[in-house]
Amino acid sequence: MDVASIGLIEDEDILLDLASLAISHLDHENIDIGPYLRALEEIENRVCHEGQSAFLPEERAAVLSRVLHSELGFVGDADGYDSPANADFIAVLDRKRGLPIALSILYVAMARRAGWGAYVLNLPGHVLVQVGERSPVVIDPFAGGGLVPERKIAAICRAYLGEEGDAFRLNVFRMSNRDVLARLLNNQAVRAENGSDPHRALIVYQRITQIAPAVLDAWQRLARLQLAFNDVASARASLFAMSEVAPDKKTRDRIMDAFEALGSIRPASP
Repeated sequence: MDVASIGLIEDEDILLDLASLAISHLDHENIDIGPYLRALEEIENRVCHEGQSAFLPEERAAVLSRVLHSELGFVGDADGYDSPANADFIAVLDRKRGLPIALSILYVAMARRAGWGAYVLNLPGHVLVQVGERSPVVIDPFAGGGLVPERKIAAICRAYLGEEGDAFRLNVFRMSNRDVLARLLNNQAVRAENGSDPHRALIVYQRITQIAPAVLDAWQRLARLQLAFNDVASARASLFAMSEVAPDKKTRDRIMDAFEALGSIRPASP
């Protein structure tokens, strides 16, 4: 998948694992991507084979956990959680360790390759995976794909949605494919900033704005870094682009105020 095309195609046409692999390949241009494509196909074949008689959501969830965790060893990297490798899809496939969002991409992608409904859920405090449409189950890829108790999910739904919330309103927490990719990249950017690598962070925020242009926070952080690098023109361009995708007039006016303020700033002499 061409990374430049991700921001242009319909969200439902994005294949999460292939898109994540293409994005990761930008940082590993000397690596042959072929073996990773074949590895994903091999995982698909194993899931499809073991899932032939899996019809209920809990049965399909068990197949995903058995193949990806028990057989292949994918699990969350609790010890090195803040390692940049945990948000790098190629590194995740190599190390079989990763962040919740990276592992969730793998689980959801494999479920969809098998023809099963699956979604990444942005529940408060954690990223999880929903398997199934009717009577769905929720699993935690970071914890080996184990089932998350329904009572816990119901409690989260009630806390977020009020007394009418229940475990069957998980659609509220479903992330779009584009937002999933932006979440993965944002983890890379945050780790770059925390590691005092603003140049790397700037590159990653640029990728987010290319892939998910409606994510306002990425434009704002990109403009902040561009300004820190004394690139006033690029910062203004980012703010203007941000205003173009702002959801309402109040937000748009606030962005344009910042845009106009930057117009009076002259780049500092080198």
